[in-house]
Amino acid sequence: MGFVWGAVGFCLMTGCESFIEVGLPASQLTATAVFEDKATANAAMVDIYSKIRDNGLLTGSLSGLSSQLGLYADELTLYGGEVNFYNNALLPSGSEVGELWNSSYNSIYAANAVIAGVEKSTSLATADRDQLKGEALFVRALLHFYLMNCFGAIPYVRTTDYEQNRVVHRMPENEVLALIKGDLEQAIAVLPEEYVSAERVRPNKWTAEALLARVNLYAEAWDEASNAASAVLNQTGLYVLEADLDKVFLKESTTTIWQLMPSIPGDNTKEAETFSFVSGPPPLSALSNTLMEAFSPDDQRKEHWTTAVTDGTDIWYHASKYKAVANTGSSVEYSIVFRLAEQYLIRAEARAHQGDLIGAKEDLNIIRHTAGLADTDATTAAAIIDAVIAERRLELFTEFGHRFFDLKRTGRLDAVLSPLKAGWNSTDRNFPIPESELLLNPNLEPQNDGY
Repeated sequence: MGFVWGAVGFCLMTGCESFIEVGLPASQLTATAVFEDKATANAAMVDIYSKIRDNGLLTGSLSGLSSQLGLYADELTLYGGEVNFYNNALLPSGSEVGELWNSSYNSIYAANAVIAGVEKSTSLATADRDQLKGEALFVRALLHFYLMNCFGAIPYVRTTDYEQNRVVHRMPENEVLALIKGDLEQAIAVLPEEYVSAERVRPNKWTAEALLARVNLYAEAWDEASNAASAVLNQTGLYVLEADLDKVFLKESTTTIWQLMPSIPGDNTKEAETFSFVSGPPPLSALSNTLMEAFSPDDQRKEHWTTAVTDGTDIWYHASKYKAVANTGSSVEYSIVFRLAEQYLIRAEARAHQGDLIGAKEDLNIIRHTAGLADTDATTAAAIIDAVIAERRLELFTEFGHRFFDLKRTGRLDAVLSPLKAGWNSTDRNFPIPESELLLNPNLEPQNDGY
C-alpha cells in the first residue's frame, strides 16, 4: 500500500530506534488516499491506540509507568526483575528510558500523520474529519504531557517532516505546556460531546477537558483547572460515581472517561497480569508497606482494591483494581486512563488554592464517602490541600504514575523519597535523555542534570 499508511505505520511496524529516523519522500507524506475513506482513516487512529496500549508510557505491562513509577516512588516494593527504576539508577544508555521516549514519539509521529492526512482529505465528512483530528490532537497533547513530566524539557513535535524532526530542540516546560493547552483547546473545539464508540475507547470532548483539567492543575492555573474539571463533572448524563467499588474498573463503569480496549476478545488488562500474584514471596513486586499503612481501617478501597497473599508467616498485598487475569471469553475490564474520581480531586485541590474551602471539602468528601470514610477534618486551605494529596495517593495508586507526579509537582519528592531510597538525589526528578537520541541529534543537548 503506497499511500499515507506508510507515514502512519512505517516506524511503528518496522521498529525504528528513533522517531527522527523516519524519513519518507514528501510525495508519500502528502498522498492522502488512506484519509479519503472513513474506514481506513479510523484504522489509522485505532492503530495508535493499540500501540499506546501495548508499549511505552501508558501500557499496563511491566515497562509502563503504572509499574515503573510505582517502583520509582513509594507505591511498590521490588522482589524480582529489573531494578533500575526501583533503585533510582536510570542510565542514559538504558533501554527503559529509550523505550519510553521512542515509543511515545513514534505515536506522536503517527498522530501528526493523521492530522496532516485529514486536513488534506477531500472526501471525509466534516464530522469525521473533526473527530479524527480532535483525537490525534488529544493524543499528541497527552503523550507530550507525560514525556515532559518524566524528562523535563522536551521537543514538541508537530510535523511528519523528516528534515525538521531530525534537528528538533528541547523546549522549556512552560512552552511545552502552552503547546499542550493549545492542542487540547483545538481538540475540545472539534470533538463531539458523545462517544463514537459504545465502550468509551475513543476520546470525546470531555476526555480532552479531563486532560486539560490535569494540565492546568500541574501548571497551578487553579481557575482553569477548576473550570475544566467542572465541565466534565457537569456531564451527569454520561458520568456517574459508582457506589460499588468492585464496579469502578469494569469496562461498563459509569465513572470511566476514556479506556483502552484489549487486543484480543476475551482478554482483559495488562495491569491485572502485572500486579497480581497468588503466592509469596512476590515474584516481581507488591504494594509497599508505607502505602498499605496509609489506609485507615475503615477505608473500603483497601478491602476492594488490594488483595492480601500470605505464606503463613509473612503477608504481602497486590493491587487488585483489575481482577480478571485470564481470558474470560468476553472481556470484562479495559485499561482506564481517565476516570471521574480524579476530576473531583483536581477541583478540590484547585478550589482550596482559590480559597473556596467549602467547595474543596465538598469535592474531597464525595471521594471519601465512596471509600466509606467520614468527612475530612481539615479546615484550613493548607490542611485541605494536604488531605487532597493524601486522598489522591489512596485513590489513584498504580494508575500511570500519579503518586510520583503529585510528589514532583508539589515539591514533596525529596522529603518523601530521600528517607526511603538509598542514594536518592534531587536530580532524579527527571529521567535522563536517551544517549542514542543525543548522538543522533546534538540539538537535544544538554543532558539532564545528574546523568
